[in-house]
Amino acid sequence: MQVFKFGGASVKDAESIKNVASIILKYKEEPLLVVVSAIGKTTNALEELTKTFFQQSGDAFELLNEVKKSHFSILDQLFADHSHPIFDEIANAFVEIEWILEEEPLDTYDYLYDQIVSLGELLSSRIISAYAAHVGVRSRWTDARDYIFTDNTYREGKVDWEKTEDKIREELPILLDDYVLITQGFIGSTSENFTTTLGREGSDYSAAIFAACLNAESVTIWKDVPGVLNADPKWFEKTQLIQELSYTDAIELTYYGATVIHPKTIKPLQNKKIALHVRSFIDSTQPGTTIKSTNQTLPVPSFIFKVDQVFINISPRDFSFIVEDNLSHIFNLFHLHRIKINMMHNSAIQFSVAVDNTGDNVKTLLEELEKRYKVAVESGLELITIRYYNQETIDRVLLNKEIIKELKDSYTCQMLVKNK
Repeated sequence: MQVFKFGGASVKDAESIKNVASIILKYKEEPLLVVVSAIGKTTNALEELTKTFFQQSGDAFELLNEVKKSHFSILDQLFADHSHPIFDEIANAFVEIEWILEEEPLDTYDYLYDQIVSLGELLSSRIISAYAAHVGVRSRWTDARDYIFTDNTYREGKVDWEKTEDKIREELPILLDDYVLITQGFIGSTSENFTTTLGREGSDYSAAIFAACLNAESVTIWKDVPGVLNADPKWFEKTQLIQELSYTDAIELTYYGATVIHPKTIKPLQNKKIALHVRSFIDSTQPGTTIKSTNQTLPVPSFIFKVDQVFINISPRDFSFIVEDNLSHIFNLFHLHRIKINMMHNSAIQFSVAVDNTGDNVKTLLEELEKRYKVAVESGLELITIRYYNQETIDRVLLNKEIIKELKDSYTCQMLVKNK
């Protein structure tokens, strides 16, 4: 059996959903589970709604109505018959969020975030399942929260793999004999049946979870690019398609910030030796990129660019060494504030990192660090990572740039730079 995952860009409007259905139709006779993300920019809109509601800083109902309007507009374009049950199903899904908004925000922000933002995937999966059935697919809507179980870490749920695998293996293979199952990415549930999310852009991870538990033949992630490229087309005019990629190189690229695949996706597939395909939903006839167990290294250098970086230098106030207890304390603070380190280096009396400028949580982190350490900060930087670098590739990206910090190993070069 296969697992397909369609992201927000592939289901951004009615025409895109029709295209997704046409791809599913080609595989309707095979055991297939389809994981979908929220439609277009719905997640962003629901995040804004959650923040507005929690801070009581605006009209959350108005923001919800905008999301509702966009989804019913898509329904109008997909279904001429307004008595189709999908119209009531979507209306009822919105009612659950309206109930939350009618009360004062007494719960934590992270808990409210998961209950509200998860609506996006629940809406899109219902619409796609209904439309797939409408065009001839024997589809069945499946609630991922009935199968993916997590702890209570809201916004970054940790998967209970044993419980999840037992439930998926017990029920889904039987259903897959008769239906194309259409479910949600990004979401799971706690033992108390509260909704959790798996981290931003976590739908790829959801596909990997289902595939690993089902021992799937492969996972295909359908993107708006022809596959994994050696650089983001936003940065380079000429990019090259990488037709085959090892699990190790894929993990390294996602770790350093390549956005074509979610970082948590690869390891469950590698453990089960399940191939991962990255293909274009724009031209589904093209083979794209295959990620699998192979000794082949990247055929060309790969470039990853991360902008708006903050460089933080941390040193003890008493000029003692940066040792295990200091590092443990520092890493714990980064974990508590949910800040991912993109680059790090330590010496005897200094620990330095580069992180994304994510706003308030970085500011709060710095305030906490300054209670115990001397902290120097430089913002507005760019982090360039080159996998399988050489001097020519380094020179290529350093035009009019000044290096702030450089780290190299045998395969990877990272450079934190600013404009000259």
